[in-house]
This record gives sequence, C-alpha cells and structure tokens, in this order.
Amino acid sequence: MKTALHAALVAAALLTVTAAAPVPAPAAPARTTSAWLPWWNIEAGYRDALAHADQLHTVSPFWYATSSATTVAGETGAGDRRIIDGLHAKGLQVVPTVTESLRAPAMAELMNDPVRRTAHVDALVTVATSRSYDGLDLDYEVMTETPDAALRERVRTGYNALTSELCARLHALRKSCVVTVMPRTGDEGLAFDYAHLGSVADRLRIMGYNLHNALEAPGPLSSTAWYDEFLTYATAHVPRDKLEVALAAYGWNWTVGSGARAGHVTALEAEALRLDVDADYELDAASGTPHFAYTDEDGDEHQVWYQDANGAATHLAVLARHGVRGTGLWALGFEEPELWDALAGR
Repeated sequence: MKTALHAALVAAALLTVTAAAPVPAPAAPARTTSAWLPWWNIEAGYRDALAHADQLHTVSPFWYATSSATTVAGETGAGDRRIIDGLHAKGLQVVPTVTESLRAPAMAELMNDPVRRTAHVDALVTVATSRSYDGLDLDYEVMTETPDAALRERVRTGYNALTSELCARLHALRKSCVVTVMPRTGDEGLAFDYAHLGSVADRLRIMGYNLHNALEAPGPLSSTAWYDEFLTYATAHVPRDKLEVALAAYGWNWTVGSGARAGHVTALEAEALRLDVDADYELDAASGTPHFAYTDEDGDEHQVWYQDANGAATHLAVLARHGVRGTGLWALGFEEPELWDALAGR
C-alpha cells in the first residue's frame, strides 16, 4: 500500500513539473555573414545593416586609410558614433576597415623595419581605441601589386611580422583582428601567407570577386570553378571556422572594344539598367553569374556582368561543399533584397 501510494505521489509530482516546465524557445539562427559599409553610401548601407542584423555578426565601415608609417586618416564620416551605437544596439560587432596607399617598395621597407613597423601598429591601435570598436579589419591590397618575386617575398614576410604584432596588441585589448586577402590561385595572391595569417587573425576574409576587373576584357566577376580552386587552397591552410568568403553585390559595365575602364554598377543598378534597356537576363552556366548585353544610343555595344541572388546561390553551394560557413558581402547598400534570402537559405 505504501509503495503504491508513493508511486502515485511521484507520478503526480512528475506530471505537475512536466506541465509547468516552460517550452524552450527555438534557437536563434546563427549569424554567419559580415559586410562592409562604404563611407560614400553610408545611409543606405546602414539601413540595410539594421534591417538584416539577424543575419549579420559584423559590420566593417570602410572608414580609414594609411599613407605612411604613422598616418591613418579617416574618410568622410569616419567614427560616426550614431552609426557605431546603432549597430551595437542591434548586437553587431563594429570592426572598421583600414586600407593602405603605399606601394610594394615602400610597404616592404616599412614592415621589415622593426621601429617603423611598431610605429605603424601604434597608429592602428590608436584608431582601434578611438571609439568603442570591436577590432580592426586590415585590407592591404596596393602593396601586393608587383611582378617582382623578391619584392613580393619581402612584402609577404613584412606583412607576417606586421599582422603578428597588430593581432597580439588587439587581442590584449580584447579586440578582434580581421585580415582581408585576395584569393590564392596559381600565381595570384602570393603576397599573402594564408597559413600565418590564419594562425594570428581571428578571421580571414577572402574577396571572392574581381576575377575579371574593370581594366580587363568583359567576363564574370567570379565563377564556381574559381571558388573551388581558392577554397581548396584556403581550407588546406586555414581553419574553416576562421574563413569568410565575401560575395559581390556589384558588377562592371564594359564598352566592348573600347579598352576603357568599365563602369561600376551596384547589383541594384545593374538590374535597373537591364530593365531600362530591355535586355534579356542570362545566367552563365560556366561561371554561375548573371550578365546581359545592349547597344547604347551612340551605337556602342556593352556587356554587363554582375552578381545577384541567383548567382550567389550557385557560389554558396561551393562554400558548402568545402565546409565553409562564413560569408561576407561587398557591400551593404549595393545588393538586391533577394540576396538576403539566398544567404539565409544556404
């Protein structure tokens, strides 16, 4: 009798606890995307960041540029506390980007000189601590533009030393260290030591665009085969959880046969232009990117290659095959709304 009564009481208690237990809330979707915020399109990009904050973990305002060992100048609106506070209120990390204008010889000399290198790191840390920033994104590209293998090697070793010092200083301040690099394929991107950068930085952002740039013949900004190539290299040298591949939200409008620099168009502008000239939408099967052609009022033929949600979906599938979840976007305010659906459904 006592045993039966005890069992009944236990069962009742369990029923009461079970009934009273709150239903766990569904887990919030992981934020897997970072994005750049161009200073020249700040308001449109800022609105996009706030609207899609549930998919973003980091926003990098394109705010600073170096021109010497000790000079890091702000672009228009750099350090705007309204922008920083608004992004933080949405739970976003604010990691401004710093670019450089010094070419390979000058940067090689700077980075391989311990005194000047430390002075440069001091200047960068001053920027990082000037606001409530969560870190810095180093996007040094100009220094890589050299065909001289020996000079490129000096840039590579110097950049390794610079990033080691900078990342250590930022980490000591509990700030993140992000490094943006070009894709490493064949003889491209050789100035970047992926293994080293992946070991010292918190994230390595690969610019997955400009396979064909504004000074080249018309063609896709990226391709699935190209993604396969550089991701095969990247995942062999950098932990996958540190990798981000930045997608394009822009394109180039080439005047065929002119040799002139192609005109820049955002993804929004490209689609508006296509509708305006009544051109057929084509998704190139070989590259997985959209393009169209038209003839302007002067009789000049144009080819426009760009990236949209359809193209992004084909490239995101390549990331998935390589086990890379981190994505980036160049740039906020350029993209079609449908791109966010592609990112969410990857």
